[in-house]
Amino acid sequence: MKIVVSTVVQAPIHEVWKAYTTPEDIMVWNAASPDWHTTAATVDLRPGGHFSSRMEAKDGSFGFDFAGEYTRVVPHQTIEYEFGGRAASVGFQDGADGVIVRISFDAEDIHPEDQQRAGWQAILDSFARHVKGKRAAG
Repeated sequence: MKIVVSTVVQAPIHEVWKAYTTPEDIMVWNAASPDWHTTAATVDLRPGGHFSSRMEAKDGSFGFDFAGEYTRVVPHQTIEYEFGGRAASVGFQDGADGVIVRISFDAEDIHPEDQQRAGWQAILDSFARHVKGKRAAG
């Protein structure tokens, strides 16, 4: 089963792309809730390149690596990747109100669909807030 989440980011597509693919930015926005954070991130943005984000509870109680391999990259349009035997696709599309960022990913069997959707959507919402904050500060 595929799950889809999306958001609209009010920024030029090159800024949205850069914030989504830069390790320093990823470490700021890649968390589903305030009690989690990303402590390290690597990106080799090319087909066959690998990525990794170390996600940890801020209290130190749990952590994991979200890692995989890029399978297709079309700058400012599409990022496809595999992770843990599953696949995901991230699309970037200019829209009337900003850049539409849409993620489609294979569901896993451990957590309920609504929990998976909520977690991925929370991370994507954090991404949109991060880009908005960068624009306001810049």
